[in-house]
Amino acid sequence: MDVRQLKYFLAVADHEGFSRAAEHLLIAQPSLSQTIKSLEQEIGLPLFHRVGRRVVLSEAGKELLGPARLVVRDLDAARSAMAELKGIHRGRLELSAMPSPAIEPLTTLIARYTQLHPQISVSTAAAFTVDEVVSSVRSGSSEIGLLGADRPIAAPGVDVVQLERQPLMLIISPLADSFGPGETLDSRDLGGERIIVSQRGSLMRSVVDDLVAGGVDLRIVAEVAHRTSILPMVLAGVGHAILPISWAPIARRSGLRVARLEPVTQLHVAIISRQDNLTPAAQSFLSLAQQYAETQPGQHL
Repeated sequence: MDVRQLKYFLAVADHEGFSRAAEHLLIAQPSLSQTIKSLEQEIGLPLFHRVGRRVVLSEAGKELLGPARLVVRDLDAARSAMAELKGIHRGRLELSAMPSPAIEPLTTLIARYTQLHPQISVSTAAAFTVDEVVSSVRSGSSEIGLLGADRPIAAPGVDVVQLERQPLMLIISPLADSFGPGETLDSRDLGGERIIVSQRGSLMRSVVDDLVAGGVDLRIVAEVAHRTSILPMVLAGVGHAILPISWAPIARRSGLRVARLEPVTQLHVAIISRQDNLTPAAQSFLSLAQQYAETQPGQHL
């Protein structure tokens, strides 16, 4: 078993097929198929099952997936470290991020990072739950994870840097703005209003569910997994939305009114990473994140 075999295995798993994996690797499909066959023969177990035109991981493939990612990642870290010693600053940084932290502070962090390291490309994968981000970092799919939760993040097996706390805001539909001119609203004043929500498991959805359970007569008119769809819906008059303050600048530039909700509910934003063998690219990004955290007075309280 060698690194080339593991890279080919990961490509087939990630692209769910040999044709797309071969295109991604820029090799002929027969060569890819032969490499995977040799790896399966060496292991003595099939790594994939064919389902129609797709391939899916076998039980052996699922077991190999995590260790294979770590081996390839560690080799990339070693190569990057040697490149740094030679003064070469090229490479790729792979992140995973939940939707609201991906607005901010990720935008600010990437802007600063790419100015310092213009030869390094940053790839950001989408994740919708804390568990997805933690799993991505632990498995080696991502070196860095950016996530938000209703409390400070604590995840065994990864390093955590608490970045900031973002209060939740009401993004007000211009076609249904019956609120007063103030910048703060009592959550109980949302009775009778139409609300767009994210999927269950998010902090924003739990706030709406808690209000309904407490007797506030809200009407959930749309449930949206892709949070980038929420602001266009608010603009179209579908309803209001409760989102972290990271969305407020975009909402205001779109002409929407934003009001702070009382009592205050905060999204705790943190960055996580593997505890060892990080690439120099990832180490530099973490250093920027720590500097960012130190500049947040009172953590947005």
